[in-house]
Amino acid sequence: GQQIMQIPQYQHVQEGEDFTTYCNSSTTLNNIQWYKQRPGGHPVFLIMLVKSGEVKKQKRLTFQSGEAKKNSSLHITATQTTDVGTYFIAGHSAPQAPAACLQILPWVFRSRSSYSP
Repeated sequence: GQQIMQIPQYQHVQEGEDFTTYCNSSTTLNNIQWYKQRPGGHPVFLIMLVKSGEVKKQKRLTFQSGEAKKNSSLHITATQTTDVGTYFIAGHSAPQAPAACLQILPWVFRSRSSYSP
């Protein structure tokens, strides 16, 4: 079956530091969708990547898909407290089956000032 690996699974970042996370899939992804969920909120769609090697930017956030469309990365420059949340990725491997989404996996960014273990 389809497998996705997230690297790192969780990461604690101090405000002002850069943050990067990666997703690797066992099969080609025809669409890669990124979402963000604020604490206590609902997931919000951020962006979709559809082409190999595609790079899209939203202010301090840079999203990239790999050349083989089997991986994707999110980079946040100079993190701020507004970046706190869980970052999700979703996608599917069949262009005619958009409902066949992969499992959604979280990446967590917390500012050190607001994180209490």
